[in-house]
Amino acid sequence: MPLFSLIAGVACLMLALLDAFQTVILPRRATGRFRITHLFYAITWRPWAWLACRVSNERKRETMLSFYGPLSLVLLIIIWAAALVLGFALIFYGLSSPFLDPLGRPVGLRSDLYVSGTTLFTLGLGDVVPHSYLIRDLVILEAGMGLGFVAMVIGYFPVLYSAFSRREVSISLLDARAGSPPTAAELLRRHSFVGGDAALTLLLEEWERWSAELLESHISYPLLCYFRSQHTHQSWLSALTAVLDTCALLIAGVQERPARQAQLTFAMARHALADLAQIFSLKTVANLPNRLTEEQFHMLYDQLCQSGMRLCRDPRSQQRLQQLRQMYEGHAQALSSYLCMPLPPWISEHPRRDNWLSVLQIRAEAEAVNSASGSSSQPVIVEEEHHAF
Repeated sequence: MPLFSLIAGVACLMLALLDAFQTVILPRRATGRFRITHLFYAITWRPWAWLACRVSNERKRETMLSFYGPLSLVLLIIIWAAALVLGFALIFYGLSSPFLDPLGRPVGLRSDLYVSGTTLFTLGLGDVVPHSYLIRDLVILEAGMGLGFVAMVIGYFPVLYSAFSRREVSISLLDARAGSPPTAAELLRRHSFVGGDAALTLLLEEWERWSAELLESHISYPLLCYFRSQHTHQSWLSALTAVLDTCALLIAGVQERPARQAQLTFAMARHALADLAQIFSLKTVANLPNRLTEEQFHMLYDQLCQSGMRLCRDPRSQQRLQQLRQMYEGHAQALSSYLCMPLPPWISEHPRRDNWLSVLQIRAEAEAVNSASGSSSQPVIVEEEHHAF
């Protein structure tokens, strides 16, 4: 029994330390099905998501889902701390609980847990003291490990929330450029002005870098995938999918547009989407729900033509778009089903009233007045307005 307790204690310590190292410090995707973090999320996420999906109110459902990411982080740190306390307690118990209680109470596993807990959290009460040099050395080791654990936790939170903040800034900026939820049709329509090609190229360059940062941060810290955006109709998955939709459309059937940058952004965004799906061991969805029916495809092209875009209307344009969609929609659908994040449509059937549309209407009235008065400054003002949006 003492030997088994000693072995179990050492194994518990090694498992907790290795898992914390791989999760917090190691800058790459950690593997292993018997990691504490992997088992924790495998056990807790699906029941939580199942309960949340039973909530009929959309806002309350999203609120419940948004609790999981931060709460799981706190629980995971508690599990690591509990594993360290239990590991040292089992080692003490395996060494016959060599402690002295001044009150004369019998020592055992309960006393070992008490000493281990007060030592790891550096309370230093000293009411139960070791009476062998080996145990004193172990107590010093655990106290030092407790200081390191606290420092790790203090440093872990700012890194996570800094990466989360950087991710959300670009998602919020996309709201005025692609609507909420973002759609490829709205993103291209809102860039169909004089000089819009340059603005669209700059936007795609920013999202190429955003995709690379997303890949780096979310592979190192997969926990961030569970962190949801502040607004109901926004998410990192819907934003990434909308950008991929836009790039696919630019590559397959839009003339005189930044096709080169669209290819670069498409490659980086698809890479991020595929790797993030692999983190959770998600298989590509085979029988995909059709996000763009033939009727919607023609409606999409009609809307873009009305915006002044030149499109490739050859018979193979829809086939080329379909080939590009097959490269990423399976991964996107798998992540959508697992994370309970809906994918964006290609066309907003019921567009939401946002600030951009309100400002656009006011600006249109100002342009009408300027046009009627024959103001010479109209072209300059129009160009500034277009660049602002």
